[in-house]
Amino acid sequence: MRRWNGWGDDAVAYSLTDAARAFLRQRIGAGTAPRDATREQALRAVGPSRIRAGALFEDDPALRLDRSRGQSFPDWVAMKSGRMGPVADAVARPRTHDEAATALAEARRIGAIVVPYGGGTSVVGHLGVPRGERPVVDISLERMDRLLAFDATTLTATFGAGTPGPRIEAQLAPHGCLLGHFPQSYEYATLGGWVVTRSSGQQSYRYGRIEQLFHAGRVATPRGEWRVGGVPASSAGPDLREALLGSEGRLGLLTEVTARVRPLPAHESFHGVFFPSWQAGVDAVRALVQQDAPLSMLRLANEVETQTQLALVQGHETALKWLRRYLGLRGIGADGCLLLAGITGSARECALQKRMLLAATREHRGVHVGPALGAGWAGSRFRGPYLRNSLWEAGYAVDTLETCVMWPQATAVMRAVEQAVRAVFAADGERVHAFTHLSHVYRQGCSVYSTFVFRASGDPDAELARWRRFKRAASDAILAHGGTISHQHGVGVDHAPWLPAEKGALGMDLIRAMAREFDPQAMMNPGKLFADA
Repeated sequence: MRRWNGWGDDAVAYSLTDAARAFLRQRIGAGTAPRDATREQALRAVGPSRIRAGALFEDDPALRLDRSRGQSFPDWVAMKSGRMGPVADAVARPRTHDEAATALAEARRIGAIVVPYGGGTSVVGHLGVPRGERPVVDISLERMDRLLAFDATTLTATFGAGTPGPRIEAQLAPHGCLLGHFPQSYEYATLGGWVVTRSSGQQSYRYGRIEQLFHAGRVATPRGEWRVGGVPASSAGPDLREALLGSEGRLGLLTEVTARVRPLPAHESFHGVFFPSWQAGVDAVRALVQQDAPLSMLRLANEVETQTQLALVQGHETALKWLRRYLGLRGIGADGCLLLAGITGSARECALQKRMLLAATREHRGVHVGPALGAGWAGSRFRGPYLRNSLWEAGYAVDTLETCVMWPQATAVMRAVEQAVRAVFAADGERVHAFTHLSHVYRQGCSVYSTFVFRASGDPDAELARWRRFKRAASDAILAHGGTISHQHGVGVDHAPWLPAEKGALGMDLIRAMAREFDPQAMMNPGKLFADA
């Protein structure tokens, strides 16, 4: 059963080892176990619905509670403290496009606001229920979760937009295909959610970001049905798929997605390479990308993330001891950085990928340690978010920030973001454990993804106030170094204040104009992407 106030299945735990707890105590101090609100306490705070339940809308308090928050840091604090804030007045759970369109039309008739709900995995506030006099309906696409059509000739597959990652791949596998979109939220995140937030998966270097995988869509809007895409390419005016990509529910409900799929690979492995320094690793990764090395993933951890990854390894202490000794003999010390490289494809493709990886390793003084570390990462690649539960129970909180910059700015933005957050915590007399990796790479630059672990204060107001300070400091540092405010998480409400700096005044006018044209009553997911009047 899914946790109501944390991440994932409540039967799954990713426990902290004694070594991991000691590691955190040394770096940021001992945590204090929190006193979380119970579900019963949270449910008692759910007010009466302003919408009459019926065939279209459900008003069960538990259902409304569970669809009114995502996984952003403010969402997390709200769920843990039981201070949920406003919740939806009703939830619609359509099974088809027509049912979704009917629910949307009824919401419009009664003057309600609509918040689309997919997998509930947003980490930037896409699901927040606005306060105000208008009633709010969550339209959840969770029942629109199946393969609707598959075309073996064109290698396209149409799914209900509420289909989560594992169901996508399970339904494609009998056809010998996969989508290949694997964000860390893969267990619950949905295809429609990926499209409207411009998501990127861990192996996007091979399979492409969601904009490359998105072929066509069907949308229920306040003004009627809208279809986009459907051909391999077109020069007939602007590509309207791009208007839908990243729209975050402001234009309507994406109900069906046609995706570009490909045959399942014959072989796949993930190899570990240690470099003596961050810069050596960055140079090697950039060289591989700019040589068009056909790998499926290049994920480079900085010094602190490498140390953290090794500290979290469970059950292989002796092997790790020998690994450290071997690396030391090969010139990899405390500043060593771990690259995980994906090798995917046919036997011939994999042989080429490995040759290119090993050549770059030698050129940049790296040490190839084979696929064992990579196999461990692959086996737990979607368990990472469960650590957030274990850390919280031990008295620690976690948040992440990510951006994308050109290669010359990669190191500078990483250091600046980490330092900006450390300064905020230092002002409070606290420490933060900050670490970063490059998770997606391009010829021109890379994404920079930072994680921050810190002691929870036990005071929701203080927790949120400090979060706002370090979010602002880090986001300002990103913009100062020419980075995007979001490479893969989207904008939501958390990043909205920084979007105008990236899009410019005319760009923001265009975004608002599209929203007004599709949604003249301003009912679709207000507050996301931009503040409403």
